[in-house]
Amino acid sequence: MKKLIILGLSTTFIMIGCTDTTDTTETTDTSNETAIVEEENIQDAMPGMDEVEEMDEMDEMMGMDHDGEIPSGLEEAEDPAFPVGSNAIITATHMPGMEGAEATIAGAFDTTVYEVSYTPTDGGEKVTNHRWVIQEDLQEGTEVAEAGDEVILDVEHTEGMQGAVATVDEAYTGTIYAVDYNSTIDGERVTNHMWVTEDELEAPQE
Repeated sequence: MKKLIILGLSTTFIMIGCTDTTDTTETTDTSNETAIVEEENIQDAMPGMDEVEEMDEMDEMMGMDHDGEIPSGLEEAEDPAFPVGSNAIITATHMPGMEGAEATIAGAFDTTVYEVSYTPTDGGEKVTNHRWVIQEDLQEGTEVAEAGDEVILDVEHTEGMQGAVATVDEAYTGTIYAVDYNSTIDGERVTNHMWVTEDELEAPQE
């Protein structure tokens, strides 16, 4: 009789041991699945290269200062498409909160306009396709330049710009505008933003 009881207990222990081993395996599998899901969530949350470049570009734009006092001695446009005092919608994206803002034309001038690329004098990364500088923003005595020419900047739209050697990416002669507008992001008033071209303005819808 005692032998039968011992045998029964041994069988029970063996069954319990098998059951425990099975449960442990299932728990381990679940942990692996959870880890995989968490890793995928982290990867989804990480920004892609396009988003990183966009954030870098936004940081660069935030450091720009295109507003201030309009330089004296500029040639006023005789018949601008957007006369001084009129309103226009900005389509340019030079600064955050600029695109779509309704602007008041603060100045309209005829000059040569440049898009430039340059390496800042303060050691910052190269700035490409900066819009815009005008003939009067170049070192005094500089002749009208063409695409591919090197010029020296005499303006401080952003740190490290003053005195930098720039390559002209694009150049044309026409009307350039200074504008006042309220930022579409925070409503902050920007006065004498320099510069926007005629192609970067639209007539307001009536």
